[in-house]
Amino acid sequence: MYAFLWRHLPGPVYARILIALAVAALVVVLLFGWVFPWIEPLMPFSGNTVSQ
Repeated sequence: MYAFLWRHLPGPVYARILIALAVAALVVVLLFGWVFPWIEPLMPFSGNTVSQ
C-alpha cells in the first residue's frame, strides 16, 4: 500500500516527503479534531468508576 502511494505522489523525492508529511499531519488533525471527539461518548471506557 505504501509503495502504491509513494509511486503516485508527484515530484522528486523531497517533494514526495513533504506531501506525505503534510497528508499525515492533516489526518492527525482530522482525527483529533473531529473523529475522536465524535466517537468518545460511544466508547465504554469513558465512564468513571473510581469513587472516594
